Amino acid sequence: MMSNFDSKAYLERVDQYWRAANYISVGQLYLRDNPLLRRPLQADDVKYHPIGHWGTIASQNFMYAHLNRVIKKYDLNMFYIEGSGHGGQVMVSNSYLDGSYTEIYPHITQDERGLQRLFKQFSFPGGVASHAAPETPGSMHEGGELGYPISHAVGAVLDNPDQIAAVEIGDGEAETGPLAASWFSNKFINPVNDGAILPMLNLNGFKISNPTILSRLSDAELTDYFKGMGWQPYFVETDGTKADEMAVHHRMAATLDQIINQILSIQQRARLKNDQTLPIWPMLILRSPKGWTGPKTNLNHEPIAGSFRAHQVPVPVDATHLEHATMLTDWLEAYRPDELFDDNGTLKTDIRTTVPDGNQRMAMNPVVNGGLNPQALTLPDVNRYEFDIDQPGSRDAQDTEELSKFLTAVIRKNPTTFRAFGPDETKSNKFFSMLDYGKRQWLEPIKEPNDENMAPAGRVIDSQLSEHQAEGWLEGYVLSGRHGFFASYEAFTRVIDSMLTQHYKWLRKASEQPWRHDYPALNILNVSHAFQQDHNGYTHQDPGMIGHLAEKGHELVNEYTPADANTLMAVMNRTLQSREKINLVVASKHPRPQWFTMTEATKLVDQGLGIVPWATNDNGQPDIIFAAAGTEPTMESLAAIDLLHQQFPTLKVRFINVVDLLRLRPAGTDQDSRGLTNAEFDRYFTTDTPVIFACHGFENTFRGLLYGRHNHNVEFHGYRENGDITTPFDMRVLNELDRFHLAKAAVEKVGLATEAAAFMTQMDQELARHHDYIREYGRDLPEVEAWRWTGIQ
Repeated sequence: MMSNFDSKAYLERVDQYWRAANYISVGQLYLRDNPLLRRPLQADDVKYHPIGHWGTIASQNFMYAHLNRVIKKYDLNMFYIEGSGHGGQVMVSNSYLDGSYTEIYPHITQDERGLQRLFKQFSFPGGVASHAAPETPGSMHEGGELGYPISHAVGAVLDNPDQIAAVEIGDGEAETGPLAASWFSNKFINPVNDGAILPMLNLNGFKISNPTILSRLSDAELTDYFKGMGWQPYFVETDGTKADEMAVHHRMAATLDQIINQILSIQQRARLKNDQTLPIWPMLILRSPKGWTGPKTNLNHEPIAGSFRAHQVPVPVDATHLEHATMLTDWLEAYRPDELFDDNGTLKTDIRTTVPDGNQRMAMNPVVNGGLNPQALTLPDVNRYEFDIDQPGSRDAQDTEELSKFLTAVIRKNPTTFRAFGPDETKSNKFFSMLDYGKRQWLEPIKEPNDENMAPAGRVIDSQLSEHQAEGWLEGYVLSGRHGFFASYEAFTRVIDSMLTQHYKWLRKASEQPWRHDYPALNILNVSHAFQQDHNGYTHQDPGMIGHLAEKGHELVNEYTPADANTLMAVMNRTLQSREKINLVVASKHPRPQWFTMTEATKLVDQGLGIVPWATNDNGQPDIIFAAAGTEPTMESLAAIDLLHQQFPTLKVRFINVVDLLRLRPAGTDQDSRGLTNAEFDRYFTTDTPVIFACHGFENTFRGLLYGRHNHNVEFHGYRENGDITTPFDMRVLNELDRFHLAKAAVEKVGLATEAAAFMTQMDQELARHHDYIREYGRDLPEVEAWRWTGIQ
């Protein structure tokens, strides 16, 4: 360690760097030209519509400047995650000052012309976003949504033992549920195998127009709160006055030294002794005025700095309103840019010495751009895990339990690059062998015999009941180049709808940046789904995630509805190899008839859908087509075909099983080339044959997928928002997805209703008998539970 990092002269250079970052951050808000104010400001220099946020910028730049110092002093590998929602200048300004921005975007040069281009592009048509985004070097966390920086940071440091994630958290953001839950992350960070995170709570007192809750707590109250959560808080405070200008730098430097030494001491002790017990990790709480270093009052003599009025664009200056331009120029000149930039407009060399070099620059840390050494998974041969069936439907199995055997082998072959995440549902979802081998990562004391499958260095993280937290961990893990999946009850993946939307936006914009690496897929398993909630009831019934992601209309999304265990394994074998995708997989955990060999399943997955020969007798000219997507739709469609074959043996039936839902979309639509052409679609569904489409999802989702096809003679049976706490089969009856309703619909579509009146009456009688039986006995009809596909006889 070099003593000059602690010297007054060095900290003065840190202050200069901070002022430069602040100057550039203000310039990005307002200016199109004249970046160093070397001539009087005029209308053409200023943006017509300055858009962005100022409130958290100076405090974040202050953090960033001091993090640069400890990186150099302690030779650290560190990256920065900005939690505050719209402080995009922070990431741009600091990556520009350390040279990263120019390396990636050579036209943004390190001179006055480059500054002009940098300023103009910010929050400007054809430019860059006003928040942390894929276009910005060093960013890994989408700034468009609050609540997830700690979760993303923890996901990124898992299995990255030499990395520290410095996580800035806005005090408004700290009031969100996901962020509040994420303080529990410390219970899952293994000091031997994982890196560390440094949460930095940015207490500036205000949100958009309200005070923040945490800022009104005393240091003693905050200390009690965070100590109770297992953190050791360290405080730095400034009133933002001139008198404290340099003193706060000395306090910040000394405090960060304490924090870094504590982190390094925890890791050194743990690694020397292989001590995996839960440590007390440090955190920083910075109290500073909102809009620190900015204008003090507005035209009405109301406070700006230190108030909510500093939140966005604090002074009323634009290209058509220059009456108060001195407010802007005085603000910019207060940073003394002539002390910071040379005659060419380049940051002065002695200030540049405070910045780390190469990949130790936070903007260039490989972790935030796809990982240190990203590698594809080593996958086992999926055929070794095939569930054997003699004939279709002859044996039952639990699909996820069979999948678990395959996933256990994936963990064995990829001990540091594959993890499973979820909210305390891994066992409920039948991933038994994966838990037995991989264990749950858990750093709190383990109290046997009731704490099952837990270990300090597990490969499954599901011990916190928070969908936000678990999915955020997965995002951080895959964005830093590793692989995994998130599994949750289907209805409650809706909790993370907006998170998946933000991840989708990230992938889409990142794919447009040639300098960004691609990312492993984000794999989401919807388990414990709508048609099998036999003890949880109506609240647990919602397949709407399918529609939510289908609406994205882009090749970045895949949606799979495997009908049995082999098809589920074939799907996962594909999704775990995919990149730049969000893969949604709907999986069954309950005992179900098994239909397809692994060879058949793999073909179905490769093609996306297929005509099933052993359930088809149409000789190329069907009277009726059944299509099914999902476990229950497949089973009930086949049971309906069974009923029809028994009653109408000459009826020509085609059965199509659909696994890849978005293959149904017309080819070339909405940036998605994978769909079926009209000619291909017609070969499956013809142009006019009646179709009964049994689907796992809301019916309008599937109507949208088939919209515009030649064959309009399609009747959909899916989820109709009819549910209750009832039997599994009754869930299908309530939504008319059962065999009796499907068979009746087929008879009506073919035009046999009149001559088949007795059959229709029989179906109604079966439905009535079912209704009475379940209310008497609390279970489904024995013949429903014991049904087998008669095609095997």
